[in-house]
Parts: sequence; structure tokens; C-alpha cells
Amino acid sequence: MAPTFNAIGLAVADMAASLSFYRRLGLEFPAGADQEAHVETAVVGGIRLMWDTHASLQSFDPGYQPAQPSGGWAFLCSDAAEVDRCHADLAAAGYSSVKAPWDAPWGQRYAQVRDPDGNVVDLFAWSQSPQ
Repeated sequence: MAPTFNAIGLAVADMAASLSFYRRLGLEFPAGADQEAHVETAVVGGIRLMWDTHASLQSFDPGYQPAQPSGGWAFLCSDAAEVDRCHADLAAAGYSSVKAPWDAPWGQRYAQVRDPDGNVVDLFAWSQSPQ
């Protein structure tokens, strides 16, 4: 039997700041999650998204050192207008815009912002049917 893909995690410096950002994108978390060292939520398809504070990771791996952000997650929006609205909302809330909304040559309305830990988060909507 092969392993089953089940979860993706982020290491975060400040749980409350990270969850605040992802709540703006529609993710839901249990009451009191902002104070926890480990938080997770399930998304469509049953995949779990997990957040762990740097201190939590160091508790079982004393050699753990936070790395430079090198990835992120992509959020599907209902249409181009929602991409624009989400990007504007996040930028107005003080999150750093990486790339303002544009019509990408691969058939999507696309924008990018940074979460509180510097991970690039993509916002997109199909402007034409995916291949």
C-alpha cells in the first residue's frame, strides 16, 4: 500500500497574525486557535492545512531554524472581479502585494500577496476554461 497524501503545513512566527490573514480568504478555525501552537483545518477533498509555530517545531526538533519563504498556496476565486476584490482587501489591510491583478497568458486572472510570514499566496480565477 502506498502512502496517501493528506496534509500541507506552514511554519509561522505568529499564529494569530497568520490565522487572521487566512480568515480573510475564507478559511475557518476553531475558537481559541489564535493561542495554539498547532492549528489545522480541512478543505475541499479532505486535505488538511496545518499551521505550527516556530516554537512548536523547535519543541520536538531543537535544531529547527525557520527558513526563507519559498512557496505558498493558491486560492481559486469565483471570477476576475473576486480576484481584484480579494487583492484590494488584503492590500488595504496592510498585507504586501507581490503582483497586482493581471490577465495571465495561461488563461487566468491572477494576483499575488504575501502572508505575514512572507509566503506568496496566489489568487486566481479562470478567464477561460482550463485545458
